[in-house]
This record gives sequence, C-alpha cells and structure tokens, in this order.
Amino acid sequence: MKVLVAGATGGLGRSLVPQLVAAGHEVVGMIRSESKAASIKALGASVVLADGLDAAAVKAAVDTVRPEVVVHQMTALKSGINFKKFDQSFAMTNRLRIEGTDNLLSASQAAGVRRFVVQSYAGWNLQQGGSATKTEADPLNPNPVAAQRQTMAGIKHLESVVTHADGIEGIALRYGAFYGPTGDIGKGGSMVEMIRKRQLPLIGDGAGVWSFIHYDDAADATVKAVESDATGIYQIADDDPAQAAVWLPEFARILGVKGPRHVPVWLGRLAAGDVGVAAFTTMRGADNSLAKATFDWQPGYASWREGFRKGL
Repeated sequence: MKVLVAGATGGLGRSLVPQLVAAGHEVVGMIRSESKAASIKALGASVVLADGLDAAAVKAAVDTVRPEVVVHQMTALKSGINFKKFDQSFAMTNRLRIEGTDNLLSASQAAGVRRFVVQSYAGWNLQQGGSATKTEADPLNPNPVAAQRQTMAGIKHLESVVTHADGIEGIALRYGAFYGPTGDIGKGGSMVEMIRKRQLPLIGDGAGVWSFIHYDDAADATVKAVESDATGIYQIADDDPAQAAVWLPEFARILGVKGPRHVPVWLGRLAAGDVGVAAFTTMRGADNSLAKATFDWQPGYASWREGFRKGL
C-alpha cells in the first residue's frame, strides 16, 4: 500500500517509517523542511513538503501522493514539558491535534484516502481512581487539572473527528509514555538526566500508575493498525503498568545512580504543580488487551524493566 506519514521525523516516525518500508509498503514522509528530507530518504521512503497547519499545502501534498492510508504522527515537543505550564508546553501540539488533524483529514477525505490512523495518548487523560488500569470503554478523566484542560480538549477533538469521519476508516491509537533512543526517556534524554541528577523526586505515596511503550513496539503496533480494517480507539502500551513508587526507583537502579528523593505532596505541588502531583499519585495506566487481540500484537519489550535495560 502507499502510506503517507505526516510527522515522519518525529520520535515515533523514525521507528515507523523503516518498519512500514520493511513490511513492503510504499512510504511517503510529509515533513515541513527540505533539510530533513535526506534522513527520510535514507530510510527508504520518499518525501513531500507541507506544514500541517497550512491547509492548502496539506491538500496539495495529499493530492500529489494519493495514498491509500494516511498516518498522523505530528507533534511539537522539542523543548520538553513543563508540568506547571503543561498546556503552554503542548500549545503547538494541540494546534496540530486540532487544526492539523482537520486539515489532514479533510484533504484525505477529498482525495479518497481509505484509512486514517492518528496518534493519541493514554496516561493522565484516563479516568482516575478505581482500578489501576483503564480500558478504551472507560471514560476519559472528566476533571483534568486546570493546566491540562486545553490539552485534553485537543485529544478529545482528535479522537472524535477521526473516529466519526464520513467515508474513511478512522482509528486512534492511544500510546503510553514513549521511551527509546530519541526520547526524553532515552539515552541522554531530559528525564533520564533528571533521574541521574536526582532532580526527579517521588511525590507523595507514588501510587500514580504509568504505562510505557518503546518507540519500536509502538511502531510495530501502528504497522498492524495500518494493515488492519479495524476502526475506533486502541491503547498501545506494554504489559507491565507500574506505580511511580516502583518504576522510578527501579529506573535509577538500572542507571546505576541513587534512588529518587521523596517529597510530600505539598512540596511536590510547589515544584511540579497539580499536574506533577497527579502524575505521581492518582494517574492510571492503560489496559492493552483490546489492541493485542485485535491486531494480534505483542510488544517486544513486554515490560519497561527489560526495555529500560536494553532499549534506551
């Protein structure tokens, strides 16, 4: 199949493009700058230039490529995430989730694209309280903290318009927290360096549950989603959701550094705001059973423990 990947140079795109090529697909990466074209061509794909926020450019790109499947992986988080200014950190990504999705989806429908696959997220946006993990049937968090409301709106918009689009097979993949060589949780990444320097403390009881996924495993699931005819929402995460009180000290041990400092909630709120407190105390993980059954998929790193040791 001919597959257009928007955001082909992003963290997931760099794993996804070569896996799609290896699976025998004709891949075109939609990128903003010619300066990154060589890196995409080196992976065996061709390139089309368009800014996801430029509706006319996106339409021209899709019309030129005429793909059977479009994969939307556009994000903009190069400067990292500020927990206290969460929505500001995600401002451009939110525009890509709303305006960029609308532009790409409209162009795809007009060009007769059969299938549209989009990147979503599973973590803080899941319903909090109750069971340690949530399924796709559970509602999203009805009361996100104030600093995350705009980002929640972006996620809801993306998932809704894609899964309810007319004339096209829409599927949203909610990925867990990414890790791997090119990410914040990766060799030399910002979060890894914070753990090395003991700058990432364990807040409160550390009962917040995190779900992780290696970029390569996320890409593998995405290839299967591209090749499937399934529609709807699916959660892509490993088999080992873990409380912060478990994964953070273990990650420090794997890195060979001292464990994290412990701070009370009131102090954690001063440092990381309500977003940081929730991530370490009330967040819930993602149940991956529906994706595994639907796509006959199994993550190569079944646990972040193995992935952190070998996959960074």
